[in-house]
Amino acid sequence: MTTSANGRRRPPTIHDVAREAGVSRGTVSRFLNGGHYVSPAAGRAVESAIRKTGYVVNRHARSLSTGRSDSVAFLLTEPQEKFFEDPNFNVLLRGCTERLAQHDIPLLLMLAESDDDRRRLTRYITSGHVDGVLLLSNHSGDPVAAELHDAGIPLVVCGKPIGRGTKVSYVAAADREGAQEMVRHLLAGGRRRVGMVTGPLDMPGGPDRLAGYRDVLADAGLPYDPALVVEGDFRRSGGERAARRLLSQAPDMDAVFVASDLMALGVVNVLQQSGRSVPDDIAVGGFDDSPAATAIAPALTTMRQPFDRISTEMVRMLLAQIAGEDPAGVILPTELVVRDSA
Repeated sequence: MTTSANGRRRPPTIHDVAREAGVSRGTVSRFLNGGHYVSPAAGRAVESAIRKTGYVVNRHARSLSTGRSDSVAFLLTEPQEKFFEDPNFNVLLRGCTERLAQHDIPLLLMLAESDDDRRRLTRYITSGHVDGVLLLSNHSGDPVAAELHDAGIPLVVCGKPIGRGTKVSYVAAADREGAQEMVRHLLAGGRRRVGMVTGPLDMPGGPDRLAGYRDVLADAGLPYDPALVVEGDFRRSGGERAARRLLSQAPDMDAVFVASDLMALGVVNVLQQSGRSVPDDIAVGGFDDSPAATAIAPALTTMRQPFDRISTEMVRMLLAQIAGEDPAGVILPTELVVRDSA
């Protein structure tokens, strides 16, 4: 804080920073708005002066001058209870928040459960209240991604979008390859009647993980049996329902690949309630390596998604779009984590 002529304390201004750094006000302004045409020496002097004076950017004033809000939305088009139940969303939210904080950009959490929620939030976003959107849990029939893209809003989707004709930035795990590796691991353990609980087939990851499962069965000369496959919903209760159906349809199943760790919690619970031992009777493999994987006994063998890298890439690509770069796609490798369930 500095002292004004009448003796009152006031917050430091850009003029105070310029005076302390020994540069012009314009140099400080350019530094705060991206550092263009600011020499390294001047940049270091301004950074030192900001720390010394305690200057804090007036976001409202800067947004008026730049036309930007200096904030980003984290948009989840799912019921609120799913956000709190699924640990993957919280891991990604924390990672994106930390990456954006390095750029002094706040992240606004937005949950759109109903069509009215989606319309209201789309209006809010397209009115200029955020500079870009990190979109999670995008369904193939959901119009949000298309509307934001068509409105020119910088957008990065978590997971490879399904059925979009226009190019949208995305960051995804190698879902098909990860599923292949898990099913190969189950077969290498001597299993031959391998079931699967898929994710929703209208969401990123759902079709590709099912395709990976089918790839490996074909390579091993094993027939594809529809009775061994049940669609899930990435929730624990959905895993429980799917396990009951599998046990009814294919009681001779000796392994099951579950397309998310959270669903695998429900699968293991139902298997144990039915008297099956995991992994002696039925081996179980998951996908994510989320906190749910070690929240059960036996601990879950699973495919690790690189959530830290996914968060980093989503933020990097969104900031690049905001700066004017074209959309792009990134696919990151998964890793088999062997524990006790398979």
